[in-house]
Amino acid sequence: MSNAPEPLPAHLRPVTVEIPVTWTPDQALAVYELLDKLRERIWEIYNFRLQDQLRAQQCPPGPDDSDDPSPPNQSEPFI
Repeated sequence: MSNAPEPLPAHLRPVTVEIPVTWTPDQALAVYELLDKLRERIWEIYNFRLQDQLRAQQCPPGPDDSDDPSPPNQSEPFI
């Protein structure tokens, strides 16, 4: 019996992108500009959904994010 972890399915594996070190500065700039335009276009289409997703990933759940409808237990009065 092997203890090696099973490989992830192809659609769940991280994508590795090899960047050649032989590009000319013009080639590198062309790729950079393409990615920048792609980023802008994605933002135009998905902006609010991306904002929601980024907020969910970057912000820890707060006390208001609870499913509990009862108010928080306050032992000290608010001053």
